[in-house]
Amino acid sequence: MLSAEEWGIVALSLKVGGVAVLATLPIAFALAWVLARHRFPGRVVLDALVHLPLVLPPVVTGWLLLIAFGPFGPAGRWLESWFGVSLMFRWTGAAVAAAIMALPLMVRAMRLSIEGIDRRLEGAARTLGASPWHSFWTISLPLALPGILAALVLGFARSIGEFGATITFVSNIPGETRTLPLAIYSALQVPGGEAMVTRLALLSVALSLGALILSEWLVRRTHGERQRHGD
Repeated sequence: MLSAEEWGIVALSLKVGGVAVLATLPIAFALAWVLARHRFPGRVVLDALVHLPLVLPPVVTGWLLLIAFGPFGPAGRWLESWFGVSLMFRWTGAAVAAAIMALPLMVRAMRLSIEGIDRRLEGAARTLGASPWHSFWTISLPLALPGILAALVLGFARSIGEFGATITFVSNIPGETRTLPLAIYSALQVPGGEAMVTRLALLSVALSLGALILSEWLVRRTHGERQRHGD
């Protein structure tokens, strides 16, 4: 059984992960579409920048966020002066760190799905008088849906497991930024914290495994519906 404190950690982790993937979804889809469908100078550079968080040490990513969104950073000053918002030492900052770390996985999953779309179907719709937007909403987007669903679930699983960028950017504050991995790390530093570590570690494994199973189920269900509609 989890204590009230541990339930609070779980709730915060789910909130941070949910906000991170929902805020990242439109950006990730736009990047995936551009990388899958367009050829332009600098495309390789953009692709590398998108995937950079996968190879950078998470601490470096957190440090870069600190520079950009800190009280003296350009983005941090702008948010503070225009909206009175600060991401430092807040759960919203943890969501930003999680979103940055989840972005490459989300872009990759959606890009593969978009590249797998038969563009002849879009061409046929155009010859029948469909506008580019109508073709996108009725053909391209539904066919890309499995990749979008997989991206959401994989991004969520990555977000709730984020540690290095989060602790560097927004620290480890109980009730505010202490998500599951940070709570496990904190419990490891306390004598007699092994029981809490075990409970939270098992819960983390269960959430990650559940996310992967859900992703596979959603993709299979979507493919099944597409095949039935095609028949």
